[in-house]
Amino acid sequence: MHRITLILILFLLLPDMYIYLVYIVKKTRNIVWRSTYWLPTAMLVAIYMYYIYMTGDNALSHHPQGIGRLAVAVMLFAVPKTVFMLCSLLGILMRGISRLLSLVIFRTPFRSPRSPFVTHRLPYTLLGLILGVISFANILYGAIAGITRFEVKDVEYRSANIPKGFDGYRILQLSDIHIGSWLGNPEAVRHLVSLVNEQKADLIVFTGDLVNQQSHELDGFKEILSRLHAPDGIYSILGNHDYGIYYRWRNRKEETANLEYLIEQQKEMGWKMLNNEHDILYHKGDSIALIGVENDGEPPFSQFADLPKAMQGTEGMFRILLSHNPTHWRREVLPGSDIELTLSGHTHAMQMEMFGHSLASLIYPEWAGMYYEGKRALYVNVGIGYVGLPFRFGAWPEITVIKLVSENE
Repeated sequence: MHRITLILILFLLLPDMYIYLVYIVKKTRNIVWRSTYWLPTAMLVAIYMYYIYMTGDNALSHHPQGIGRLAVAVMLFAVPKTVFMLCSLLGILMRGISRLLSLVIFRTPFRSPRSPFVTHRLPYTLLGLILGVISFANILYGAIAGITRFEVKDVEYRSANIPKGFDGYRILQLSDIHIGSWLGNPEAVRHLVSLVNEQKADLIVFTGDLVNQQSHELDGFKEILSRLHAPDGIYSILGNHDYGIYYRWRNRKEETANLEYLIEQQKEMGWKMLNNEHDILYHKGDSIALIGVENDGEPPFSQFADLPKAMQGTEGMFRILLSHNPTHWRREVLPGSDIELTLSGHTHAMQMEMFGHSLASLIYPEWAGMYYEGKRALYVNVGIGYVGLPFRFGAWPEITVIKLVSENE
């Protein structure tokens, strides 16, 4: 937590310090105006300190809305200023390079360059202002509208191994609802359920992270989520957040009871959990295996999957695997099985995607959409909810409808 605090303060202070020294000090000598400039940053730091250090343990669980709004406010102040600072620094760098070239080529004084090596900082300052305003607008949109801009994506998976009875079979995938982040906004969840049911899929699967920190987050939403419907049912697996590992429990017994309560709640909602097990789906005289494993991520994420156990008894069938963390696909699924299609979530695409790119790609080789190794495929759903930061831009909340297509040999 102390490391996060340090990063946050640096994130706020560095651009503020630069702008203050380079612009504010030169524009005014009035101590009141100079002090006023620091007021928003001081307020944000004070609010952060209050939530993290004065509200007891598990602040994010107890104050998700307040901390979420604080996180958005920090982004609204810090990101545009950082963009402006970088553009301004680029202007200083380009002016220095131009003066140096003029000095070397024309032997002019460093501060009196000769054309064409006369570079002004003003265009870079204006660019910084424009990009700063754009980033401010993007963050504001992502926080107000982006988090509920549910997007239905239709994709196909084709394989000769799909039984004819399952040709055209439609599987709807949801992932990473993070229901604790929707406290105070049940209407958004109702809208999500309505959109899902409108798709009239044959099967609904949920690939983990139903809650943020503790299973009681689900209490006020159980009746709403119970309205999800598909002819062949709703299947679910656990994600890393579902184990309650981010909550500070008083003892191990509480932590175990939390997970048991979550599993029981899902059963009461009519969802069938696949914890290192499988079920056989039947359709038009044919059958396929739906396999689900517990979370299996790279450290520090938990590794509870038992894929051999989950697959046992499905030999020779077309198989679909539900595994929360997409890194499991390359680590074990590809080398240790012949499972044709794997469905994952977890990445959120870091809740931001622009022009087909996301910072999530720096961590996850497979972070959004469909990936193939030969005829075997992984689909990564970018999720519905969020953790801490109520913001999505580009990586809109996703409802995926996967159509199975049986190809001829």
